[in-house]
Amino acid sequence: MISSQFDAVIPILCVALAGLVVLLAEAFRGRDEKMPIGGLGIIGLVGAGAASVLLWNRQAESFGVVTADNFALFVNLVLVAVGILTVIFSSQTVERDGLPAGEYYAILLFTIVGMMLMAQANDLLLIFLALETMSIGVYVLTGIRRNQPAGTEAAFKYFLLGAFASAFFLYGIAFLYGVTRSTHLDAISSAIAAQSMSGNPMILLGVGLLIVGFAFKVAAVPFHMWSPDVYEGAPAVVTGFMSTGVKAAAVAAFVRVFLKGLDPMVADWAPVLALIAAATMILGTVVGVAQTSLKRMLAYSSIAHAGYMLTAIVAANGDGADTGKAAILFYLAAYSVTNLGAFGVIALLGTRERANDDLRDYAGLWHTHPALATLMTFFLLSLGGFPPTAGFIAKWYVFGAAVGSGYYGLAIIGVLSSVVSVFFYLRIVVMMYMTDRDARPVPAQISRMAMAGLVLSLIGVLYLGVLPSAVIDFAQASISTIF
Repeated sequence: MISSQFDAVIPILCVALAGLVVLLAEAFRGRDEKMPIGGLGIIGLVGAGAASVLLWNRQAESFGVVTADNFALFVNLVLVAVGILTVIFSSQTVERDGLPAGEYYAILLFTIVGMMLMAQANDLLLIFLALETMSIGVYVLTGIRRNQPAGTEAAFKYFLLGAFASAFFLYGIAFLYGVTRSTHLDAISSAIAAQSMSGNPMILLGVGLLIVGFAFKVAAVPFHMWSPDVYEGAPAVVTGFMSTGVKAAAVAAFVRVFLKGLDPMVADWAPVLALIAAATMILGTVVGVAQTSLKRMLAYSSIAHAGYMLTAIVAANGDGADTGKAAILFYLAAYSVTNLGAFGVIALLGTRERANDDLRDYAGLWHTHPALATLMTFFLLSLGGFPPTAGFIAKWYVFGAAVGSGYYGLAIIGVLSSVVSVFFYLRIVVMMYMTDRDARPVPAQISRMAMAGLVLSLIGVLYLGVLPSAVIDFAQASISTIF
C-alpha cells in the first residue's frame, strides 16, 4: 500500500535524488579533481524517463493530488529530453564561463522537479508550489554569471515580474476556493457543473487571474514584456532551457486546469484565450522581424509559438477537439527539440567575453564551421514550419484543429504569422551561406559532447517531421486519459 502511494512520484524522486547526489559529489571532490558532475544528472534524468515508461497505463496516484496519468508521463518524457539536452549543451558553457558546476546542475535538476510536479499535480495549491519551485530555479540560473551585469539585471526583472504573476495566480486560487470550497481540480469541475456557477462573478474573476498567471509563464501577450530582456541576459543554454522546459510545464498545467478543472466554463474562457492567442502570434511575429540580436529574435519567436500552443488549447473543443488535444502534446515535443537545438548552437558559438548572438556574427558561418551552419539551418527551418521538419507537422495539426473546431480566424492569423516569420528565419540562413568570410572566428574548441547533443536534436526534428504518426498516436493516447 505504501509502495503504491509513492508510485506516481517516482520519476520526480529520481530527478530530486540526482540533484542531491550532484551537490554531494561537488562537496566531496577535490579542487583540482575533474568529475563528470553533469553525467550524474543525466543518469537521474534517464531514471526518471524509465520510471515514466514503466508507469505507462497504470494511472498511478499519490496522496490524491499527484497523478501519473499518461498525459503527465508524456510531458515528463519531454522534460527528460529537455533536461538531458540542456545538461549536454551546458558542459562547454560551465567550463568556459567558470560556473560552479555542482550548484548549476543541482539547480537545473531541482527546477525540472518543479516542472514535473506541475505536469503531474491535480490540485491548484500543489500546482502553485510546483510553479514557484520551478520559477526560483530559473531566476537563479538566469543570473548565475555573477560577473555579467546583464544577467543580474535580467534575473531581477524576471523575479520581480514573476512575483506579481504568482500573486495573481494565488489570488485566482483563493477566489475559486471561496466559491467551490476546494482546490482539487476534480472537485472544482464537479462543483461548477452541479451548481451552474459558470456565470458567477467570483468564479470569472478567479479564472481571469489564473489566465494572467499562466500567460506570464508562457510569455503570452500582454504578459510577455519580461521575455526579450531575460532571454538576452541569461546564458544561451539557460535561455534554451527556459524557452522549452518552462513552456512545456506551464502548458501542461494550463491544459489540466482549463480543459479538466474548468471545462464546464469553456464558453467563458475560450474566447478570452483565443484573443490572447491571436495577439500573441501577431506581436511575436511582427516585432521579431525588427530584431538584430538572435536571442531577442528567438525570444519573440518563442512568444509567437506560445500563441500557436494556446491556439491548440482553444481548438481542443468542438469538432476538432481530438486533433487539438493531440496537437498540444506534439507541438510541445516538436518545439522543445527544435528551439533547444537552436539555442545550443548559439551557446557553442559564444565566448566568455561575448555572446556572439548578433545576426552579423553568423555572416559566413558556412565557411568557418559548416556543421554548425547546417544544424542551425534545420532548426530555423523547423521553427519557420518548413517541411519535412517537426515544425511543419506541428503547425499543420494545430491549424487543422483550429479549422475543425470553427476557429477560422485563429487559423488564418496563425498561417499568416508563420509566413511572415519565415523572413527573419531565412535572413539568418542567408547570412550564414551567402555572405563573405568576414564573420568573427568560431571558438577553436567546440565540445564533442555538445555537438552530439545538436545531432540528437536534429534527429528529433527530422524524425518528428518525416515519421510523425507514431508520436501523434502516442500523444492522442496520452491526453485522452485526463478527459
